Amino acid sequence: MKKYFYVVTVQFLGYRFHGWQKQPYLKTVHLMIDKTIKFILEDKVFKTLGSGRTDAMVSANEAAFELFLEEPIEDFNAFMQLFNQNLPQDIRALTIHEVNEDFNIIQNSKLKEYLYLFAHGSKNHPFCAPLMTTILESLDVELMKKGAKCFEGSHYFKTYCYKATNEGVYNRTIETCELFENTMFTANFFPEKSYILRVKGKGFMRNQIRLIMGALIKLGRGDISLEYIEQSLKPESTEIMDYIAPASGLILNKIEFE
Repeated sequence: MKKYFYVVTVQFLGYRFHGWQKQPYLKTVHLMIDKTIKFILEDKVFKTLGSGRTDAMVSANEAAFELFLEEPIEDFNAFMQLFNQNLPQDIRALTIHEVNEDFNIIQNSKLKEYLYLFAHGSKNHPFCAPLMTTILESLDVELMKKGAKCFEGSHYFKTYCYKATNEGVYNRTIETCELFENTMFTANFFPEKSYILRVKGKGFMRNQIRLIMGALIKLGRGDISLEYIEQSLKPESTEIMDYIAPASGLILNKIEFE
């Protein structure tokens, strides 16, 4: 039987979800997407596969999944309209296109870009909570900018993998790691100044971005030095980063496919 393959991009606010992956008795993004597709396709057979996992409370400006069908979608516009009409209001479908059977949504993702949105120095409006982490202490942001650049390039990232084992592949490359003042996201309840860490690479290990952000927060507080970060990225490092930055500031911003 001929099969049909589609890539669908979506965006979602992760604050009320327990991540992407389906889990028993928990509300996840994948569960809500599958429930909605089941409803709109009625009795048609389908399967979905995400391009990767996001943790609980992590949001996405652009995530993707592959949709496998036994019958073709005749009208993309009608499908997308019906899909969005029935998705919960914190998930929105963006695009759909057909791919061939050789396409692999996990293997074919070329680059992923993550953003981490944060502010510091005082308690923010509660409406900021779904999107932005607030660090109550004052941070040395200029030093954190220098620290972010330490992570660019090819390094040994075992210190920045949650529950790392001796079997993992920790030599990884980060294309971009930079920290700058936020002008991308605005709201009248946001603090006057907020900041973004942008990290771009082929693939990331468990909690890697949040552990990098954790190190930068510790650097900004004066708990560690630039030299500590540089040493922690060497193959002989036995350091374990003990601070994972909160999940709700993290956003999967975009995915590029080969």
